[in-house]
Amino acid sequence: MADAAPALPPVRRVGRTTLAAYGFGAVAYGVKDLGFGTFLLLFYNQVIGLPSAQVGFVIMCALLFDACIDPAIGVASDRTRSRWGRRHPWMYAAALPIALGWLALWNPPDWQGPAVLAWLFASAVFVRSAVSSYEVPSQALTPELTADYDERTRITAWRYIFGWAGGMVMLFVAYRIFLLPTEAQPNGLLNRAGYQGLAIAGATVMFVAIMVSALGTHREIGRLPRPPAATGGFRAAVRELVAAARNRAFLVLLLAGLFAYTNQGVGFALSNYVYGYVWRFESATFAMLAGVLFVGVTIAFFAAPRIAARFGKPKTAAMLVVASGLLHGSPFWLRAAGLFPEPGDPAQVPSLFAIYIFNTACSVGTAILGASMMADIAEHSEAETGRRNEGVFYAGAFFIQKCTSGVGIFVAGVILAAAGFPENAQPGQVAAETIDRLATLFPLLYLTLACSAAIAFLRFPFGADEHRVRVAGLAGDGEVDRSRP
Repeated sequence: MADAAPALPPVRRVGRTTLAAYGFGAVAYGVKDLGFGTFLLLFYNQVIGLPSAQVGFVIMCALLFDACIDPAIGVASDRTRSRWGRRHPWMYAAALPIALGWLALWNPPDWQGPAVLAWLFASAVFVRSAVSSYEVPSQALTPELTADYDERTRITAWRYIFGWAGGMVMLFVAYRIFLLPTEAQPNGLLNRAGYQGLAIAGATVMFVAIMVSALGTHREIGRLPRPPAATGGFRAAVRELVAAARNRAFLVLLLAGLFAYTNQGVGFALSNYVYGYVWRFESATFAMLAGVLFVGVTIAFFAAPRIAARFGKPKTAAMLVVASGLLHGSPFWLRAAGLFPEPGDPAQVPSLFAIYIFNTACSVGTAILGASMMADIAEHSEAETGRRNEGVFYAGAFFIQKCTSGVGIFVAGVILAAAGFPENAQPGQVAAETIDRLATLFPLLYLTLACSAAIAFLRFPFGADEHRVRVAGLAGDGEVDRSRP
C-alpha cells in the first residue's frame, strides 16, 4: 500500500479520529511553549537569582543556535524513506529525549552564576532540538493529509486548540497545585520546589502526547504522499533548501511571523510580571486565568476558519493581528489616563479578563491562519520547482518561531532592565516609576510589532482561487498556470 501512495495529497476532509490524534500531539508543544515563554525567564531571574538581561540573552542565544538545526531536520525529514514513511520515525524517536531534557532544564545544579547560565544554555538547546525533531515532521503532515484549502485551516485549528489546551492545563496546575505560597516563601511564583514538580508533570504530559499522536496517525502512513527520493548528498540538500527558501510566499510569511512571534515572545515572557506586579493578581485570580484564556482559544477555533473562508486567510490574519495589538495595549493606555480600575477595585479583574478573552482569540486566530497559509505553500513551491518540501517550509516557520521567541525573551529582559525592575521583587513593593515604565514600553512595542505583521500578511501573494487552480493542475486535471503568483 505504501508503494502506491500518491505524489499529491487528496482533496478530502480528514476523519475525526485522525484529526483528534494529530491535534493531540500539539499538547507537547503547548507545554513547552508555556514553560519557555511564561516561566523560564521568571524562574532563572527571580528564583535562581540571575540578572534578567543575562538570562534573556542566554535564552536568546540558545534558541538562535538551536534554530539553525531546524532546516537540517526539515531537509532530512523530507528525504527520509522508511516503512513508516517520512515523518513518523522522527516523531517516535523524539518523545523520550524531550521528556529528559525538560527535567534537566528546570533542575539546574547548585552552581555559581556563569556555570548556571551555561547549564541553561545547554539544556535549552537540547530541549528545543528534541522538540524540533518532533514538531517539524509533525507539522509537515498538515499539507500531506489533505490538499483542500479550507480543510487545512480546520486541521490547523485543531492543532492550536490542543496546543493551547495543554498549555492552559499546565498553567492551571502551576498556579493551583505547584506554585503555591508557603510559610518560607509567601510568593508562590518564587517557590523553587514547585517548579520541580511542574517539570515532572510537563515531561510526562509531553511524552504521552507525542506517543498518542504518532500512534493515532500511524494508519495514515500508507495514504500520505511519497514523492521520489531526492538524489545527491549534502550539497544537493543545500541547493534544495536554498531553492525552497526563495519562494516568495514563503519569504512573506516568514516576515509576518518574524513580527508576530516576536510579539508573542515578549508578551509571554512579561506576562507574569504584568499579572503579579502591575495588576497584582491574587492566587485565586491566577487560578482563573487559564480558563479565561482558553475561552479565547475556543473562540478562535470556531471563528478563524469561518472568517477566513469568507475574507481570505491573508486579510483575516492582518485584521486579527492588529486587533490583538490594540486590545493588548488598551488596559495600559487606560491606566495611564486614569480610566482603568486600580488593583483591589472589584471591576479590575472582570475588565481585564474580558479584554484577555478577545485578545487571545485574535492572537490565536492569527497563528492558526499563518500556519494554514504555510501548508498552502507546498503546492505553490511544487508548481515552481517540481519538489514537495513540506519539511523545509515548516522548518523555516519553526526557525522563525524559535529565533523570535529567543529575541522576545531577550527584549523582555531588556525592558525589565530599562524599567529598573529588581530581582526577588515582591508585588506591591516595586517603585511606582518602575511599574509605569514597564506599562509604557511593553504595549507600545507590542502594537508596533502587530502592525508590522499585518502589513506583511497583506503582501501574501495568493488566495483560495489560485490555490485550487494550482492543485488541479498538479493533480493532472489541468495545466498549472505558472504566470500566477
